[in-house]
Amino acid sequence: MGWLDRVTDQVDALRQSRALQEASRSAEAYAVVDRVIRSTSDPYARADALVQRLSALINLGRTAEFTRAIEEASGAVRDLAEPYLHGHLNALAALAAHHQGALDRCVTHLVKSARALSAVDDPDRDTAWGWHDLAMAYSYLSFHGYALGAIERARQLGQVAGIPEETFAAPGIRLRNAVALDHNGDSDGCLRVLRDVAADLGRFIRGGRAGRLRPSSLAAYGYAAARQASLGDRLEVGTDAAPARLLGHGGDSARARDMRELGQVCLAIAEGRPIEAVTRLESVRVSSETLGAAEPARLRSIALARAGDHAAAHRADRLAFRLAAQRNDRLRDVYIDGIAARIDHEEMRREAARYEGEALTDPLTGLPNRRRLERYIAAVVARGEQVVIGVCDLDGFKAVNTRHGHHSGDLVLQRVAGVINRVMRRGDFVARYGGDEFVVVLPGAGMAEAAEVARRIEAAVRTEDWESLVPGTPVGVSIGFAEVSGSGAGLRDALGTAFEIADREMLRAKARPRAS
Repeated sequence: MGWLDRVTDQVDALRQSRALQEASRSAEAYAVVDRVIRSTSDPYARADALVQRLSALINLGRTAEFTRAIEEASGAVRDLAEPYLHGHLNALAALAAHHQGALDRCVTHLVKSARALSAVDDPDRDTAWGWHDLAMAYSYLSFHGYALGAIERARQLGQVAGIPEETFAAPGIRLRNAVALDHNGDSDGCLRVLRDVAADLGRFIRGGRAGRLRPSSLAAYGYAAARQASLGDRLEVGTDAAPARLLGHGGDSARARDMRELGQVCLAIAEGRPIEAVTRLESVRVSSETLGAAEPARLRSIALARAGDHAAAHRADRLAFRLAAQRNDRLRDVYIDGIAARIDHEEMRREAARYEGEALTDPLTGLPNRRRLERYIAAVVARGEQVVIGVCDLDGFKAVNTRHGHHSGDLVLQRVAGVINRVMRRGDFVARYGGDEFVVVLPGAGMAEAAEVARRIEAAVRTEDWESLVPGTPVGVSIGFAEVSGSGAGLRDALGTAFEIADREMLRAKARPRAS
């Protein structure tokens, strides 16, 4: 039984929305599913519409709406025993988390998605699209081997369901693989992959199947050809495969818009106009997620080298290499931290399972919320363990919201949550208490250990790259710690007292002058 066979309402509208998204007409698809969400009483139709709405928002690049859309879709899907829906939702949530810079959450969603999609008993057309979106998420996170495996699974399922091969051509996956090779110094490897992408397009054109390629795929083929030309490869293509023409496709996709912008830079380099390419790069505003943060710097290096300014080209190339290395370091840290967290928090997860169904997690940061925090502290103290609590309040957060808006404020909170988690000791606990306030709990610790943890948190927040996220608005943190002294019936009072002391210490820290 296919997924839509379970839907009893608005089936035609849901099919129409799918077709619109496949044609890169996501704004129209959003309007269709929005009507379904507001009018249907069928839980399966509502869940499918909410998942499709998240897909449309990602394609449109409306990042400010991701968090709420994931929340609503997760609520609708949670109680439905349908692996496809869980798999597709997690694949999309991974893409959203990646765009928000939350790599740890992204990896978690990737694992959940692969498991759910693999558990589908009777895979069909919709399952194929779930694997397609999972492949895209892998690709954006630079897990290129996993991405190629997932898109091959999508192709196999699609073939059984009667989906043409070219629908899942996914040139963007190999394109991101190619530019990643170039960013890390392997330009020959990059060219080999780009030539393979061009050969695939030629095969579709010769077979009369190019007209069935998705608009977003055509844009990716266009950028691949333009990028190949920027590296000095001579292109011998007909009108149908001309990079400038292909770059005009992509509908309302935010990623296609980015490729159009950077594609014009590549063509200027290839056509002997390197100064124009450099000038274009000064005004280009593209997401670092589309082709990697290093791509503009790498194109600048190629253009400057063509213009004869080899010193500046070298500096730009070093920047590109550094940006690519930073990304690899972040991915490594996510995995190392993730493994440590899984080991250290096994008991915590078992305890959380006992409270399943209750709202114990902050939806913005993914951290435990105030209710979960209070239960955790109570359990630690009840076991007779010494415990220290710390109140962390952000410095400069009001300026972030004022200058950059509340969406940027949300991104700052998400990143701070990740930074604090990363530097905590094994077995420590972090929660979002509310607003821009976080609480850390150090079981088995005294005030000397707390002072060292405070130094690590302050240093990690201070040295984070805030300039790229909220330019001109530095972010810091002030921390105050206190011991919890009490148990049994007096526990609540003891907790209240400890929080008051920690809060006062935090305010004292905030009032102290900081080194610039």
